Amino acid sequence: MQVSHNSIHSLLNTAERDESVTVTIRIDPHVHSSASYDGEEPAELLLEQATEIGLDGIVVTDHDVIHESVRAAELAPLYGLVGIPGVEVSTANGHLLAIGITELPPRGAPMDTTIQWVRQRGGVAIIPHPFQRSRHGIRKRYLDNVRPDAIETYNSWAFSGLRNRRAQRYAIQHEYPGVAGSDAHKVGYVGRAYTKLELELRGRDAITADAVLAGIRGGATDIQGRRTPIPTSSKHYLNAGIRKSRFYAKRGLYTTGSVVQAGLVGAVRYAGSLTPFSH
Repeated sequence: MQVSHNSIHSLLNTAERDESVTVTIRIDPHVHSSASYDGEEPAELLLEQATEIGLDGIVVTDHDVIHESVRAAELAPLYGLVGIPGVEVSTANGHLLAIGITELPPRGAPMDTTIQWVRQRGGVAIIPHPFQRSRHGIRKRYLDNVRPDAIETYNSWAFSGLRNRRAQRYAIQHEYPGVAGSDAHKVGYVGRAYTKLELELRGRDAITADAVLAGIRGGATDIQGRRTPIPTSSKHYLNAGIRKSRFYAKRGLYTTGSVVQAGLVGAVRYAGSLTPFSH
C-alpha cells in the first residue's frame, strides 16, 4: 500500500502532539531590582530567591530602565530559570509592564502607542495595578480606549483587596487574561504573588520565554498570591516619593526646585489612597 507524503506528515504531527504534556509554569512577572529608584537588590539575589521558592522565572520590571532586566534574563538559565526581560514604563496615561522586549519604550508616550510599540517587538503589554492613581495606575476612562494583552488582576502591594477585585472584575468583563505579580521591591517579597500557566509542551525543557508570552496572550493563566502587610507597604510608599524625585532629578527629568515638591505630592497621594473614599 502506498502512503502519501501528506499522510506521513499528518502522522508525524499527531505523534508530536501525543508527546506533549501539560506543564505547570510559575512566573512572577513584576519584580524590581536595585536599578529602580525604589528597589534594593541586584538581579543575582532576585534570581536566587526565585529558585529557592520554586518559581520557574521572574521578570525584572524596573521603572523606565531596562539594563538590569536584560542582564537578569541572561543570567536566569544559570539559576535554572527561564529568562524574560521587561520594564515598567511610564506612559502618558499610567504605568505599563512591557515584557519580552530588550529595548526601552519611549517614556511618556500615549498608552495605546506604547502598547503597539511593545507588540511590534514581540512583547506582551500588561496593565499593572489599574485604577490605583496613587501608584500611577491607568484610570478607567483611558483603559476603556486601549487594548492591552493582559491586566494585572492581583498585585501583592495593593493596600486592600478592593483594588485587586475591581481589576479582576474588569478583566473578566472585557475578556482580558489576568496575571498576578508580587511587585516586589525587596528580595523577600519575590513570588508573594505569581502567575501560574498550564501549557501543552514537550516537557519542561520546552519552557521558553516565547512559550510563556504565548501562554499569557492566550489566557492560560491563573493568579496566586498574598498581599504584602500594610505596615510594610506603608513604610515603602511613604519613602518612595522622595526617592523617586531624587532618582529622576539626577537624570534631569525633574528640576532641582521641584524635587521636594514632587516627593510631598507623592506622600499626599499615598495618604489619600488609604482613606475609604479612594476605593
